[in-house]
Amino acid sequence: MPAAIEHKTPVQASLAIRNIHRTVGAAFERFHCQESWPPGFSGGHHPVVFHGSAGQSFGAFLAPGVTLRVEGDANDYLGKSMSGGKIILVPPQGVLFQPHENVIVGNVVLYGATGGCVYISGMAGERFAVRNSGASAVVEGVGDHGCEYMTGGVVVIIGSTGNNFAAGMSGGIAYVYDESELFDTRCNLDMVDLESVWSEDDKNLLLKMIEDHLRYTDSPRAGFCWIIGRRICPCLSRSFP
Repeated sequence: MPAAIEHKTPVQASLAIRNIHRTVGAAFERFHCQESWPPGFSGGHHPVVFHGSAGQSFGAFLAPGVTLRVEGDANDYLGKSMSGGKIILVPPQGVLFQPHENVIVGNVVLYGATGGCVYISGMAGERFAVRNSGASAVVEGVGDHGCEYMTGGVVVIIGSTGNNFAAGMSGGIAYVYDESELFDTRCNLDMVDLESVWSEDDKNLLLKMIEDHLRYTDSPRAGFCWIIGRRICPCLSRSFP
């Protein structure tokens, strides 16, 4: 890594990570933002891959051109205040559980994010995308208070949600796969409306994000929802202010 920073060449690395390692990526971002790096620096095409359990604030303040991938799980505040780049989180190879039925990242993912993309092959905890104002994300389920106070960006949830979804949401779009057809009872409708996915723009955007999620994570859930999306099932709902 130091040699790549010195010579301004693309980074490709595979590293172990533990939950005591907090704000991984932030120090690297300092070098990335202070200098004028060539396209592809930090592994835009070759992500920096971590194996294990990421500590709090993994990928915080991430900038454009950086791709971080975790094969394992992550704690709270993943992608906090990120302004660009890409974070990919997948379970370790060989797991026996169904990712879309298990939480693999903690609470408050994407807090205050203004840009970038996050792809999570599994469920997230509470307050997913709280105060998100520009990032896009695909996740396979969230806890309570999803998209709370969200002001921008696009979130695709191809799984279950907790209660009080979209409380204080004043901008952005959330696409939710309402498999149980109970989403309207879990959504806070004070500031948002619900409608099925019917416009061509919505269809194209939704399918593109699911396709990207499938490509980056190889998620079985993404493959299933891609087929559903191709049919534009009414269970795919759009939540917007």
